[in-house]
Amino acid sequence: MFWGTGSSAVQVEGANPADDWFSWERAGHAPKSGQGNGFSPSDLTLLADWGFTDHRLSVSWARIQPTPDTVDTEAIRYYRNVLETGNAAGLRMWITLLHTAIPAWFAERGGFAGPDVQQVWMRWVALAAEHFGDLAGGWMPVNNPLSFANKGYLSGTFPPGVRDREQFATVLATVHMADFEAALLLRQGGRPTCSNESLVPLFPASPTAEPATAQLDEAMWSWLHLAWHDRYTDAFDHHGFSYYCAASVSETGAMGLYPPNSQPGPLGYVPWADGLAITLDRLAAELPGKSLVVSELGYGGPDDDARARYLKTAIGHLDERVDGVFLWTGIDNYEWLRGYDVPFGLFDLNRRPRGSAHLVRELLRARSAS
Repeated sequence: MFWGTGSSAVQVEGANPADDWFSWERAGHAPKSGQGNGFSPSDLTLLADWGFTDHRLSVSWARIQPTPDTVDTEAIRYYRNVLETGNAAGLRMWITLLHTAIPAWFAERGGFAGPDVQQVWMRWVALAAEHFGDLAGGWMPVNNPLSFANKGYLSGTFPPGVRDREQFATVLATVHMADFEAALLLRQGGRPTCSNESLVPLFPASPTAEPATAQLDEAMWSWLHLAWHDRYTDAFDHHGFSYYCAASVSETGAMGLYPPNSQPGPLGYVPWADGLAITLDRLAAELPGKSLVVSELGYGGPDDDARARYLKTAIGHLDERVDGVFLWTGIDNYEWLRGYDVPFGLFDLNRRPRGSAHLVRELLRARSAS
């Protein structure tokens, strides 16, 4: 089993003036990301020296392609240097092509709700494959399609700030298709592909909430019809998912705390490590014989003892069905609507290891030795 960490361009580099998150910050909808967490390629050496074998990052579409007809060669050189540094440190570098932010020019056309989406998207995928394919250890094309569609088109907390159920459903289907089509193209280069679905165990708050729970569950697992389709059955070498919590569902479809009467963390949900086993069981049943990866696993909050307990319990659920895990995150970073208030890192912003980092290293060593 491989052991990795994850990050995204906006969260470690800061928003780029050419992306839609930069405008979202300037409009006062989110704290300013500034220069991110001060990322340096040497951070990758720190993680490799700690014992991690893999790292996933996103390359900024807007930084590389600030206009529809422009490719920034300096941005290409920058990301190639990052990837080369990671490879030299011994990390297998996984590349994500969509992690929340999109180019402003694409957003102005409607983004993933606009016309010619797949053509625009696949040109970006081909561009990334051309410039980074020789350095990629693997590809994770889209980060959390459900989260992207939900926050942008249902809750409206992320750009473009839409709250419309029909548009949410359309964008969700579009982004899922984009993810699978990208995987088909990218795996032609001989590198593995991995998905990253947002999966949350759902529990009806009452018997009358069962229909609403089933409806939400159907949306969450709607990507399965693509995974089962003949065209896409081998698109992903690994089927991955993000796990943080479970949720109760009311009869109106509102998501609440689970387990009930538990103390929520600073992001409003209850970090419940045991739900990871429930998710793994469901995924293994839906996709028997497929390779499974926990594409994102972490704990957000200032209580590092709680982080250590959460990670120890969650990692304990990783059995022979799981081929790898990416922890979120190695080093504290920008947490979207919360700015820098909610730490997720095993290392703080000064690159000092927390107690949870030492725990994870011991768990990693024990797993590797067994």
